[in-house]
Amino acid sequence: MTGPAEPPTRILLCDDHVVVRAGLLALLDSAPDIEVVGEAGTGEEAVALAAKLSPDVVLMDLQLGDGIDGVETTRRLTSADPGGRPHVLVLTTYDTDADITRAIEAGATGYLLKAERPEELFAAIHAAAQGRTTLSAPVASRVMANMRKPRPTLTDRERDILAQLAHGLGNRDIAKALFISEATVKTHLGRIYDKLGVDTRAGAVAVAKEQRLLP
Repeated sequence: MTGPAEPPTRILLCDDHVVVRAGLLALLDSAPDIEVVGEAGTGEEAVALAAKLSPDVVLMDLQLGDGIDGVETTRRLTSADPGGRPHVLVLTTYDTDADITRAIEAGATGYLLKAERPEELFAAIHAAAQGRTTLSAPVASRVMANMRKPRPTLTDRERDILAQLAHGLGNRDIAKALFISEATVKTHLGRIYDKLGVDTRAGAVAVAKEQRLLP
């Protein structure tokens, strides 16, 4: 005699593309042990629906158009309930180091790419519902590579300039704030870019946050 069947894992979808949500809904409906209890097109809507529907897992895209993005939505969802519900499973096309780091730091339980096979997605959903971490193979490789990668060594002046960059200051304002010339700022920025392996101000700030190089 078998015991009572386990209740299905309750899912809230959050993706700003209606067609993507429809495809995911059709796919998840094919799994007898998964139930989609709601759909959200914005981060704000996901937070409101999660409070109302109490899903086990929120399937979260990172780019959500207008309003808060998937990382901030994840942060709000995971900080709302000390009991750890709902768990957030990121499902996205984005796999940059900065995206992965920000999502995990915001409290995401897992990080999957949309190229995964359906059975991998189903398994990740059930793992997330139990609080177990699941990462797509490319994502896991990037995480491990970053853990092994030595942190770049920056001078105190380079750290000062990075901190000013993170506050959105331009070269002229950085020069004024640090009592140095704009030419000196440009020289230091070139060295910072070389050390961090980037070629833009935004890239430098993203890597600095990822590598915890900012004060």
